[in-house]
Amino acid sequence: MSTSEQDLQQTNPLLQLDGLIDYAAVRPEHVAPAVEAQLARVNAALKHAADPATPATWDAVVEPLEAAANDFGRTWGVIAHLQSVVDTPELRAAYNEALPKVSECFIRLSQNEALYGKYKAMRESADFETLSPVRRRLVERELRDFVLSGAALPEAERARVKEIGERLSVVTQKFSENLLDATNAYTLDLEDDSRLKGIPADTLALYRMQAEAAGRTGYRVTLQFPSYLPFMRYCEDRELRETLYRAFATRASEFDGGKFDNTPLMSEILALRAETAKLLGFADYGTLSLETKMAESPAEVMAFLRDLAAHAKPAAERDMAELRAFARETLGLEDLQSWDQAYASEKLREARYSYSDAEVKRYFTEPAVFSGLFALVETLFGITIRRAEASVWHPTVKYFEVLREGEVVASFYADLYARAGKRSGAWMDGERTRTYRNGVLQTPVAYLVCNFTPGVDGAPALLTHDDVTTLFHEFGHTLHHVLTAQTESGVSGINGVEWDAVELPSQFLENFAWDERVVATLTKHVETGEKLPHELFAKMLAAKNFEAGMACVRQVEFALFDMILHTSFDPAHETVQGVLEAVRREVAVAFPPAWNRFAQSFSHIFAGGYAAGYYSYKWAEVLSCDAFGAFEEAGVLDPATGKRFLTEILERGSSRDAMENFVAFRGRKPTIDALLRLTGIETETKETKDEAK
Repeated sequence: MSTSEQDLQQTNPLLQLDGLIDYAAVRPEHVAPAVEAQLARVNAALKHAADPATPATWDAVVEPLEAAANDFGRTWGVIAHLQSVVDTPELRAAYNEALPKVSECFIRLSQNEALYGKYKAMRESADFETLSPVRRRLVERELRDFVLSGAALPEAERARVKEIGERLSVVTQKFSENLLDATNAYTLDLEDDSRLKGIPADTLALYRMQAEAAGRTGYRVTLQFPSYLPFMRYCEDRELRETLYRAFATRASEFDGGKFDNTPLMSEILALRAETAKLLGFADYGTLSLETKMAESPAEVMAFLRDLAAHAKPAAERDMAELRAFARETLGLEDLQSWDQAYASEKLREARYSYSDAEVKRYFTEPAVFSGLFALVETLFGITIRRAEASVWHPTVKYFEVLREGEVVASFYADLYARAGKRSGAWMDGERTRTYRNGVLQTPVAYLVCNFTPGVDGAPALLTHDDVTTLFHEFGHTLHHVLTAQTESGVSGINGVEWDAVELPSQFLENFAWDERVVATLTKHVETGEKLPHELFAKMLAAKNFEAGMACVRQVEFALFDMILHTSFDPAHETVQGVLEAVRREVAVAFPPAWNRFAQSFSHIFAGGYAAGYYSYKWAEVLSCDAFGAFEEAGVLDPATGKRFLTEILERGSSRDAMENFVAFRGRKPTIDALLRLTGIETETKETKDEAK
């Protein structure tokens, strides 16, 4: 390493990878030199690996290239993470300037003909069988991925696949930016609370805080979810609900004058993906996508979704009929509209079960929820979690260490609250992977990101029970990444896990948020300190599957829409909106206005990695419900079952197929019965039905 390279590494926090990243020190001007330095290192490693004189062995080819690529991936991952949680014009500009170079590099790695030849030579070598099973699996998977990246194509077609990949990285990023900017561009400002009747006091305090932050008096409502959702649930002013709904439902569409319109980007993204699939010899992008997933074909996925819809739609129709009747007879809403649905549902739930989310959330204070969550995973998986100090990108971010038998084995950052410049939603991402780096075992680090409502006026944040299940969901992903026992980076943590299985640990952990013993550890009333009373929990449990039928067909709607777009969509004769409306006619029971532009904000499939993969939420829910059934059978807090889940699923990463992991844990392949039972869609189990025959 030259003196200048050493100086750069010492002064640029994005290149200081031996320990934790000094996030507070990262500036936009660090991005370009860090990317250039890592690019140079990867290019040098690739040149060496592809050299004819370099023997086609794991030690000579894979290890040095993987080391360079892992470091580059970590540096770029940090940059991408910061752009999603503390977006500024300067950081966005630096990110977008670097993005094409980064995309080009990773595509070039995946298409390098000489490198592809080295992996084929490794596979065909007599020494291949001397590699560990995991390394043999990685070689086989790399060969598959080379083919899927176009490495086996003639030069002209390979170049076009590369060109498309680079363009897709730019267009999907623009999709995300448009959605973020459109969300942030709208505000509803009110001078007083006269039109905010029904809104809970803590949400009103949030609206006041948002107004004050903007230098205004009164109240400010935004399209950020912690601001938007309570408004739609509780605001009695129907006209204002319609106003806010219209703003939310038309984000990033032609209705804003084209300023942030994602419509042309969607068309381009779909066309580029379809072209890629054709170049690679696949009938459509959906078929290409499933090459790396558990499901074998789009037909299998759509049959699964339609079967689920057939089970759920009768319940969904009953849900909707009951909601319309209640809205008409009790609320005086003769024509229930989309902007009424959340409001009417909350009122129906309150009437039927005699409680509200606003009442429940006063028990779920953030400190209590985290304390209970940590106690749960300690019981199940034999770990301890403690707060620790680290440099962070925002003052509200917390850092935690994961210990086993007193030794730190992993850590994670928790970024919990919504704010301007932060992408909406909730997610987990791996910051670094458990593997050996420079001969030293590197412990894994994860990002856990949510968009909850922050505490107001010094009070702790209050979480709805939906927030709690969201936290459990993302923490399940976190555990999957940080509790891995693997040391080969390609199979460590969530790396390489089939996309339709990656939701298994996350959805599995959600179930524990419905166990009364667990809930008792999660609650401490913000004023009295009392635990959630049994009577209130019983009401929540009775309401657990409230409108579950509607929720299920809604997810099926999204998943079918996604898969059809990526298999049979014909832009010459159809529109994206037309496909969505056709899917709704098939499976939906709720129909939004014609001007609703949901697709323009569907970042999961247009910018978030779920293209031809959104079905994985329901697919993995089958796995997760069935897996939780093992805990129900043994005792929900049974450490022995927890240990088995840890060793057979969490620790395995992608060192073997996801189905093998599941069967090793459960003793059989999954069935849909537990999903239908736990969601209340069908109350009879398969066993009960069989007995009745």
